Amino acid sequence: MARARTQTKGAMVRSRDRATSSVAARRAVLRRIRDEGVEHVLFWFNDLEGHLKSFAITPAEMAEALDDGMGFDGSSITGFNAIEESDMVAIPDPASFQLLPRPLDDHGHPIGANVARMICDVVTPDGSPYEGDPRYVLRRALERMRGMGFDAFNVGPELEYFLFEDDRGTEPIDEGGYFAMTAQDAATEVRNDTIAALETVGIPVEYHHHEVGPSQHEIDMRYADALAMADHTLTYRLIVKEVAAWHGYYATFMPKPLFGENGSGMHTHMSLFRGGRNQFFDRRDPYHLSKTAKGFIAGLLVHAREMSAVLAQWVNSYKRLVPGYEAPVYVAWSQRNRSALIRIPLYKPGSEQATRAEIRCPDPACNPYLAFAALLHAGLEGIEKGYELPEPMETNLYRLTPEQRRERGIVSLPESLGEAIDELAEHIFPRYVELKRKEWDEYRVQVTEWEKATYLGAL
Repeated sequence: MARARTQTKGAMVRSRDRATSSVAARRAVLRRIRDEGVEHVLFWFNDLEGHLKSFAITPAEMAEALDDGMGFDGSSITGFNAIEESDMVAIPDPASFQLLPRPLDDHGHPIGANVARMICDVVTPDGSPYEGDPRYVLRRALERMRGMGFDAFNVGPELEYFLFEDDRGTEPIDEGGYFAMTAQDAATEVRNDTIAALETVGIPVEYHHHEVGPSQHEIDMRYADALAMADHTLTYRLIVKEVAAWHGYYATFMPKPLFGENGSGMHTHMSLFRGGRNQFFDRRDPYHLSKTAKGFIAGLLVHAREMSAVLAQWVNSYKRLVPGYEAPVYVAWSQRNRSALIRIPLYKPGSEQATRAEIRCPDPACNPYLAFAALLHAGLEGIEKGYELPEPMETNLYRLTPEQRRERGIVSLPESLGEAIDELAEHIFPRYVELKRKEWDEYRVQVTEWEKATYLGAL
């Protein structure tokens, strides 16, 4: 690690210029490490598929690490550079410093080491942003947004997940349904502890409840700007899993773990702001949507199929995106119709700032940085090019015949990861497409238990 830092020391000036905090913020981090008795600091980033990556820094190394970053081998990270150009540097964002929650013993005392985390931007040894860093991909989308005169892209994802007895199967810990009360919801205590843990790391929670499926849950974070929310989402997924493990359970964000039950989605609410005012609201419009909002939503609809491989990036994602399980399949928008891909929550007088669009196809196992970047780019393109928003679709789309949907010009999302990759292939850097094609090829040659049960005795 010292060798990697020697290679990059003094070459990070440009990276420091991109840091999101001042010298004072870095000093505040060092002060907190000292005053709060932090034993290790975890540097976090994620790979191209959204898996959390981490390595630990001791307090003695932190002053230099805050200035120069820490080097690592990028060739060992999924989707990063090949071995011949593998040197990478993780630059910690001082604004992201947080103490991580710890489990408590029977007397209410914390167990284990006192550990903090910082989320990092990844750069090359000369200090240039690494284009394969998902956080940088989102930063670039936000730069495009600011270049168009907007100040903030606010997002509010609703992550659903399942709690199982262990990681070896799908045995639920309760049979509760939507909004089930405590008698049927064995995980209320788990959710309460999860919320407490989220709030200790600065993630505000709006509400939580049991979801439709057995042992399925949802904890909703309060909306935030896209970069902060992507960081929150990375942290949220780890904390949900950690707290479940404290209680002896296993939490999974797998999109469709149970046959015959609803899968887990990540419905995502979005809005653009300028000067503190929501640019999606127009009092005079019958839908209370501005021209900006309509262009943004139209962009999402036009690019929905090609975004699918980012918003729903796994083979298993397309087991969720089927008719009949509350997951959106058809590319349309509506105010009330939850079978449409995009829903516009009804306007309430006095709630102009809350005007937003909700897209319902992402799942909680996506890479949040890439997902939010793709959504923002699609929406901005709709604004830039003046895409026309079609009429809303208030009919239950699941009840229309294929012929009726064709007559109305309604297309479907891809039915498989393979189809989604083909839609995406012309629109994103090849490394991501290569990873997803490899996953699809590995899956499609498997012989499943369903095939054995159906064909072995009959053919």
